Amino acid sequence: MPLRCAVLDDFQQVATTLADWSPIAEDVEVVSFGVHFDNEDALAAALAEFDIVVTLRERVPFPASLFERLPRLRLLIASGMRNSVIDYAAAEAHGVTVCGTASSSTPPVELTWALLLGLARGIVGESNSLRSGGPWQSTVGADLHGRRLGLLGLGKIGSRVAQVGLAFGMRVSAWSQNLSAERAAEVGVERAGSKEDLLAGSDFVSIHLALSDRTRGLVGAREIELLKPTAYLINTSRSAVVDQDALLDALHAGRIAGAGVDVFDIEPLPADHPMRTAPRLLATPHLGYVSQDNYRTYYGQAVENIRAYLAGSPVRQLP
Repeated sequence: MPLRCAVLDDFQQVATTLADWSPIAEDVEVVSFGVHFDNEDALAAALAEFDIVVTLRERVPFPASLFERLPRLRLLIASGMRNSVIDYAAAEAHGVTVCGTASSSTPPVELTWALLLGLARGIVGESNSLRSGGPWQSTVGADLHGRRLGLLGLGKIGSRVAQVGLAFGMRVSAWSQNLSAERAAEVGVERAGSKEDLLAGSDFVSIHLALSDRTRGLVGAREIELLKPTAYLINTSRSAVVDQDALLDALHAGRIAGAGVDVFDIEPLPADHPMRTAPRLLATPHLGYVSQDNYRTYYGQAVENIRAYLAGSPVRQLP
């Protein structure tokens, strides 16, 4: 009798087409779920009869309480090589091997610029107006050349966002708690003297920080008040870095020109969530990592992980 493998959050129903699962077809039955299970009871019920689970990024928590309810589970595969919502000690205690996959930083860089450019040129509103027979031109776009791009975080993603900004002729500065002037110079950008200086002096602010105790709530009401009324805030990092209520207040009051957001406090967003209707907001449903090449890597390496586990030599083990 073959093992059973569940693929979670396969919203586009592409998990079995963007990778070749035939190498494990005789040993593993693969079932993908196109709906999100938004509570532990629903998740435990859906996964009760599965030996293997493939989960996307950090959307689905796997705490000790869930492992206790899944006695059949033996292998958990998460896309990416870092996952903060899996209780690894509990997994080990319940005999569950946890593996990861590679993940490219290119897609979130590209999405950051899609949001920034969409905001700057009013792309969505102008396109909707054109298609619906509305006014011919109703906005005046914000320029990028010569404007200040401020980056909170200059790691793998932030540094590549910086390079694109420089190519547009923008003046780019960056800040984070550990950023040195030498690192900023390596990337070709200025190191802001403080978080406050960066926020107050930027025309566009883009966040590229890992979530930690130090970065949670880093951009709150006080920080948002420092932004220019003509400034745009883009967050493709983690929602908890920004105080969501403070951002919503600023958008409704028109205290900033707009925001581009790909990450939220609840995912998927409930139908009545205020982020769905906020003005001056260009929002996408956490698409930062969602690209064909990334998905080919995620699911292709998931197959490799399963094959290695079945052979008794697990690879890419986490943490």
